[in-house]
Amino acid sequence: MKPIIALALILFTSSVWADRIKDLSAVQGVRNNQLVGYGLVVGLDGTGDKAPFTNQTFTNMMEQFGITIPEGEDPKLKNVAAVSIHATLPAFAKPGQEIDITVSSLGNAKSLRGGSLLLAPLRGADGNVYAVAQGNLVVGGFGAEGEDGSSIKVNIQSAGRIPNGAIVERAVPNTFSQGDYLTFNLHRPDFTTAKRMSETINTLLGPDAAYAVDAASVRVTAPRDANQRVSFLSVLENLEVDPGEGAAKVIINSRTGTIVVGKHVKIESVAITHGDLTVTVQNDMVIDQPEGLSAGETVVVPDANLNVEEEKGPMFLFGPTVTLNDLVNAVNEVGAAPGDLMAILEALKSAGALKAELIVI
Repeated sequence: MKPIIALALILFTSSVWADRIKDLSAVQGVRNNQLVGYGLVVGLDGTGDKAPFTNQTFTNMMEQFGITIPEGEDPKLKNVAAVSIHATLPAFAKPGQEIDITVSSLGNAKSLRGGSLLLAPLRGADGNVYAVAQGNLVVGGFGAEGEDGSSIKVNIQSAGRIPNGAIVERAVPNTFSQGDYLTFNLHRPDFTTAKRMSETINTLLGPDAAYAVDAASVRVTAPRDANQRVSFLSVLENLEVDPGEGAAKVIINSRTGTIVVGKHVKIESVAITHGDLTVTVQNDMVIDQPEGLSAGETVVVPDANLNVEEEKGPMFLFGPTVTLNDLVNAVNEVGAAPGDLMAILEALKSAGALKAELIVI
């Protein structure tokens, strides 16, 4: 019996149910913003770092509190670590609201468990401060060491999170309530989806209320009043649209052996032969003794045995396929392993028999 190939076969097709506009697109100008900062984590149990920039930062911080450390003196920090801080500032975040932050060690700190982040500003790409961070870290990893040098570690101890660890200090301006239009940007650009989305909106609002700018954008005439615009968008984002079907693709993950085949993939009729060449080398140690009374020494020399086996790969007919089910049945009839099937698909693409885009990740 031929083995059935284990493939991940996923259909790139529209679902039975239509998708909402809010699931297919995002409103232009309504976006998150990345924030980054630098600070010190204190209160560690001897697991801090010994980086020179940590000492410099600590010295500068102490000077702000009126404490001067003699020049050239090493503070010998063990419970302090220099860290980077990053967070995502959501759209429409207002001053006073709190956001989560992630803290990661910059030096050679062994662990941030039990540490507290001191007040640190978080800046945007424009250099302005949009939030300030401070709080106690939550570290998921842990580790233990024995006196004999043995140790055990679970997950990462040099990074942690602080839920609601930053307070927003500045709002990011946006264009949501400006202009006479709202623009929906599709997550997956597709001319058919853009056309159907504009038609769905026009069915509700009337002709020419929406039009597809290109494969990725649909522009809609919107009221100027902010309150009316919110209500207007609330109605539009819940409209259901049947998205267009994706292009024919075959995705190959060479690291895991996963093969994903789209619904519209077709293969022309082609004959294929595929086999393996196995080379086996076996090294045996043989004792070589001198003959009779001749001078010499008994030595041990290697004796290599080389064996070459070539698997006989019969030629088989592959295709033509019309549906995805035909392709699955043809693959199972061949009985090739996923690694062999990758090579077959690449050869089919080179021969022009595979009617799909072949993507290797």
